Parts: sequence; structure tokens; C-alpha cells
Amino acid sequence: MSVENAAPTKPHIHIAPSVMCADLCNLEADIRELETAGIDMLHFDLMDAHFVPNMPIGLALIQQSRAKTECAFDIHLMVENNDFFVDAVAEIGVQQIAVHVESATHLDRTLSLIQAHNIKAGAALNPATPLSALDYVLERLDFVLIMTVNPGFAGQKVVPATLRKIAKCRAFLDERGMDLPIEVDGNVSFENIPKMVSAGADILVGGTSSVFHTSGSRAENIQQAQQAIALGLAHREG
Repeated sequence: MSVENAAPTKPHIHIAPSVMCADLCNLEADIRELETAGIDMLHFDLMDAHFVPNMPIGLALIQQSRAKTECAFDIHLMVENNDFFVDAVAEIGVQQIAVHVESATHLDRTLSLIQAHNIKAGAALNPATPLSALDYVLERLDFVLIMTVNPGFAGQKVVPATLRKIAKCRAFLDERGMDLPIEVDGNVSFENIPKMVSAGADILVGGTSSVFHTSGSRAENIQQAQQAIALGLAHREG
């Protein structure tokens, strides 16, 4: 088949299981099961109990997990002192870090710090934060993280406006010639995945409403999530 007639390659949608939703007393077993199911990225929510009123996991858990898997580590900082935590997780060995624009006093400097460690840098936006907050850091970004719930806790319902925000983010990036992945975090459920992927999501942070749903095993839930992704991709391409 000639290059001209070759079918376009379908985008690869990553499923990033949220470690805070795993069985933390048996985390290594959970990671092994997720690896067998085909995931290639783990999502760690690192909170400080100040920017958000919660602190489910810490640096020690991330450090100990690093020795147990070759999966990429996706770090979501929900903290006030971003630069401190960037340096700390960089020493552990992670592949990408998202910082909240709402907490970064010097956002450009913090994104530059992440990239200076040869780590992908992302900007995270709370549900009510406009996309215009990204306008003057686009050149520093490797991805965008759209929060579809207010950050801090698992098990919340999706904020309705954020589903159209994903689509608006894709248009916002396309209009500026920025081919950046969009990560989505918050109530990434079996029901919501097709809508999120159709709107333009590329990385799905799976929690209690999908990857760690009590109705199935980790492998069964990953398979169901992949089926939901296929529905979303069909609509996106159609």
C-alpha cells in the first residue's frame, strides 16, 4: 500500500490508573495486575493538604513504587510549593508532571524547571479556570490536564461544563497550532469515557468509576474502559 493510500493511524489513548484509588496495602499486586492488563502509565496525585484539603499519598510511596515497575509515572501536583515537589519527584524518576496554574506563582519558571529535568511539563486547570490561562505558557507545555471535578477527592460527579471544556481545549490548541495531548482527571467513568474521548481527550485518569470499579477485576475494568474508548474514537473520527 502506498503512503498516500495508507489509512490514518488511530490515536493511542492512554489509560492512567489513579494510584490513590488502588489498594494501597497491596499496591505491588495491583500494579502487576494493571501491567498485565496493558497499562503503560500510572497516575500519582500528590497533595499537601493546603492547596486541596487532602493528602492520600506521599513521596515515600512514589519512591518505593518506582522500584517495582517500569511504567511511566504521571505526577499531578496539587500543592502550594510546586518547585519543592518538582525537584523531589524528579530525583525519584518520573516521566511527566502537571502543576496547577492556580497555585503556581511563577508558572513559566516552574514549567521550565520541570523541563530542565528532562520531564514532560503540563498545566492543570480546575473546572472554573478558563483556557486563556494557558495563552502565554503554550510554548512551555508538553500536555494539558483538564480537571473534570474539583480536585482533592475521588468519587465525585463530573462538573457538567467540563465536558465541553475538553472540546474547547482541543479547538483552543488546534487554533494555535499546538499538537498537545489533553489529559482528563475526574469521574472518568465507563459512561463518561466515550464523551471525553470524542471531545478530544488523549490520557484518561481512571479511578473508582472505571479502573478500580468494584464490579470487576482490574483486567476486566481495563478491557471495559478500552471498549468505551473505542466508542469515543469512532465518534471522534466520524
